[in-house]
Amino acid sequence: MTSKRKIKKQSLTIKDLITIGIFSAIIFVCISLSGGPFAMFPALTFYFPVGASLLAGPVYLLLIAKVPKPGPIFITGLLMAIFCYATGMHIGMTIGYLVGSAAADLLAWTARYKSIRINILSYIVFCLGGTGSYIAYFLNPKVWVSRMLEKGTPEEYLDRMTSAVNHRVFLTMLAGTVFVALLSGFVGSKLLKKHFTKAGITA
Repeated sequence: MTSKRKIKKQSLTIKDLITIGIFSAIIFVCISLSGGPFAMFPALTFYFPVGASLLAGPVYLLLIAKVPKPGPIFITGLLMAIFCYATGMHIGMTIGYLVGSAAADLLAWTARYKSIRINILSYIVFCLGGTGSYIAYFLNPKVWVSRMLEKGTPEEYLDRMTSAVNHRVFLTMLAGTVFVALLSGFVGSKLLKKHFTKAGITA
């Protein structure tokens, strides 16, 4: 009976799903506002994950505080992945968000969603999921560009993008995403300290 109660307690309720939907929408808006402008410019598009990490940290941490169960982080990433696929983004972005959100959820679960530090690390991993498309580019630029041309991306945009990229851009993108996500998570932890205390989340 005890094990059944624990399983039931960890299961997502209708209320949880509604909360996840609302917070996922807010996270998406935050990512679009802070990351979208980078994607508009070919020379800056590789810094989309860096910008995307800036605003969503507090919302992400509050979601974990509201629904400290397995699933919410992955569902958020799944919704992001579906959006990326539906809007014609490179498949690497879809895969990135799926893998990143699954890993982020698993990481937060290791501390039963009750550690601020682990939850911030989880947010960093989630944000790194947004680098999936760009990692795919560096693995095989020609195939990446060919695929995006097929999806209707203007050739002029791709030419400017490829002329501005080098391996330093790749390293800066990864390091910048980690740093900005860490900063966003840290600020979020300070802003939401009362919520964490109420939810039993510790440092």
